[in-house]
Amino acid sequence: MPDGIQDALLIYNPTSGRRRHRRFNEIEQAARILKEAGIRTELAPTTSPGAAKGIARLAVEQRRGMVIACGGDGTVNEVLNGMAGSEVPLALLPAGTANILAKELGIPWDIPHAARLIPGGVVRRIAVGVALAPEGKDRPDVPPEGRYFLCVAGAGPDGAIVNGVHAELKKQAGILAYWAEGLRQLFKYDFPLLRVCSNGKEHRASIIVVGRTANYGGPFKITTGASLFENSFEFLTNSATSRLRYLICLPALWLGKLRHIDGIEAWKGNEVICEPAGDTPVYAQVDGEPVGPLPLAFRIWPDALSLVIPAPKES
Repeated sequence: MPDGIQDALLIYNPTSGRRRHRRFNEIEQAARILKEAGIRTELAPTTSPGAAKGIARLAVEQRRGMVIACGGDGTVNEVLNGMAGSEVPLALLPAGTANILAKELGIPWDIPHAARLIPGGVVRRIAVGVALAPEGKDRPDVPPEGRYFLCVAGAGPDGAIVNGVHAELKKQAGILAYWAEGLRQLFKYDFPLLRVCSNGKEHRASIIVVGRTANYGGPFKITTGASLFENSFEFLTNSATSRLRYLICLPALWLGKLRHIDGIEAWKGNEVICEPAGDTPVYAQVDGEPVGPLPLAFRIWPDALSLVIPAPKES
C-alpha cells in the first residue's frame, strides 16, 4: 500500500465519456476493492465544469491520505490544478473521453482492474507543466499562478481544435467531437506562424507541442523523447503553413516517422515562450483543455506532485 495510506477521496465526473449508466456501479466496485485493501474511500461526484479543482483543493486542506481522479483528461487536469504543490498523492482510474496519462502509465481502461493496482502502487514525486502569462504580458483569463498540466500542451491547429469543440457535442459524441472539429479546422485554419523562444533560440512554426509524455492523443505519439519522470519538456514544432504539407505529415505520424519530415524540429528544455508572429490569434491547449490565445509561457515546475503509479512488473 503506498506509504501506508488508509483513506482516499475518489473524485469522478458522472457525465463524462462512454457507458455513463454503468460507470457508477464500477466506481462503487472500485471503492469496495480499495476498502478490502485497507483504504477507506469516499466518493465525490463533480457537479459542474471546474468543480473537481475545488473538491481536490479541499481534500488537500483536509489532509486526505490520497485523492483518486476517475475521469478523462479534463477531470484529471482539474484535479491536478487543485493539488499541485501538495504532498497528497494522486491516483488514477481512467474513464471519460480520453486519458493520455493512463496510456502513458500502462493503467488498464477498466475501473475495477485499475483500482486493484492502486494498493500495490508506488508513489513517485514528479514535475508538472505550467502555462502562464509571459513576464510583462496581461492575461486576465489565466490565473496568476498559471494553469498546470500533466501530459501535453500546445498551440496552433491543436489549440484551435480544442478551443473550437462544443462542450455539449463533446459530452454526447466523446472523441468523435474532436475528429469532427479537426476536419472542420482542416478546411478553415490558415496556419498562422508563431514565435517560439526556448534555450536562447527563436523558432518560427505553425504548431508547437509541449510534451511531458510520449503519448499525445488517440493512437498518436509525438514527443517520443518526453518523460513524466524528468524535469523537462520535449518540444516539437512544424514550420509547415499549408494544408497539403500537414496532410503529408499524417502518414508519417501514424508510422512513427514524423521527425523525418522537412520542417519538423524537436528539442528538450524547461521553458518556452510562445506568441503570434502576426495579427492572427493563435490558440493553445493544456491536457486537451482550452487555455485561450497566445502569448503564453510554458514552464516546468519540479517536485510538484506525488503520483501513484503501478508497481513495476516482475520479470
